[in-house]
Parts: sequence; structure tokens; C-alpha cells
Amino acid sequence: MAYKVEGIIKYYGDLKVLDKVTIDFEPNKTTCILGPSGCGKTTLLNIIAGLIPMDLGQIVGFDDERISYVFQEDRLIKWKNVKENLEFVLKGNVDKNQIEIIIDKYLKLVSLEEYKYYYPKDLSGGMKQRVSILRAFLYPSSVLLMDEPFKSLDVKSKSLVIEFFKELRSVENKTCILVTHNIEEALELGDKIVILTQKPTRVRKVVDKNIMAARELIESYFKMMP
Repeated sequence: MAYKVEGIIKYYGDLKVLDKVTIDFEPNKTTCILGPSGCGKTTLLNIIAGLIPMDLGQIVGFDDERISYVFQEDRLIKWKNVKENLEFVLKGNVDKNQIEIIIDKYLKLVSLEEYKYYYPKDLSGGMKQRVSILRAFLYPSSVLLMDEPFKSLDVKSKSLVIEFFKELRSVENKTCILVTHNIEEALELGDKIVILTQKPTRVRKVVDKNIMAARELIESYFKMMP
């Protein structure tokens, strides 16, 4: 399945936020959308997710797919414990006799089994985001959208959550689109990195992370931004 946004234009009133944005997303790979704060990265994700309309353009491949979304904040259901939050996305989608087996398997995989009956109020920010990411992976979707999921975390929590994401990524085959303004996150997690400009936002450069000069190339494009 090919995924693509083509010629996306979006206005908020008279303000042009996205200006003919075109990106190809490789199936089962992680594409990082890298750009300065406020450039319209979240707007693009919300258009892909169908949460807001675009003014012009075309979206290919996403309409027929189930999509998971990890927001900047955790969005856990506050009156449900960790197990119940995970059950929420599995019920009706997998055999009910398999739900607890699946939950226990993944909680063990990411070293969260002791928190199975904890409520969100009893978890740290990093722990809540780990549960949010796990819930998104467990939802039977082909596409995972992530909107700066590490933004509010301290350095230690961020490192743990990134390793957690990489562990899940190694066992679950999803097409991931990760929005960030952090070059280090993009280099560590992305297979392909799409650099956006300031508003009105366009694609400035697409970088293959595996080329030797990827970091220097990305940093040079960022330095050229106003």
C-alpha cells in the first residue's frame, strides 16, 4: 500500500499554513517530519488523520486504513487502569479470550507488567506516555501517527520512552509518521527525514538517514531557515 499527501494547502482564515506539501511515506517505515515549532506539522498530521479538512490537495492510501494517533499529551482514560486502557483498543478487534494474553505479553516485553493495575494519576509523565504508545501499537492499525510524543518529557524519561518505542517498532510492522522539531529524535528514529520550512510551510528537503552526511545536511538546512 502506497501512502502519499500531494499538493496539500491549508489556510486558517487568511493565514496560509501549508503550501503545496507533497510527501511519500514508505510502508512499514518511520518517516520523521522535522520542522521548527509552529510551522504546521501538527496540522498536517490532523489532515492525514481526517480530524480537520484541507483546502486543496490529495491524500492517497490513508482513507482505507485504520490509523492510531499518539498525541503530545497522554490522552489515557483517567478512570481506567493500565490494563483497562489497553483493553479499550482490543475489545471488538481481537478474540476476547486472547485480550489478556496479548496485554500481558506486551507489558512484559516493555517491562511494564508491574503497573498493570495502576491508574494514570499514579504514573509519571514518562510512564503515561509509554502506556499511550503501547495502546497505539496494540490498536489493529496499519498507520501510526505521533505528534511530538517526547516533547514534555525530561531527559531521562525521554530516553526511556524512545527505547520503548524502538522495542515496539522492532516487533510491530506499522507505517509510522513522527512529527518532531528535534534533529536528534529524527536521526535516531526516522528511516526518512522530511524537513519543512517556516509558514507558509513547504517541503524543503527529504533526507535518507543512512547517508553519511545526514546530520550535516539537516543542520545546514535548519541554519538557513529565517
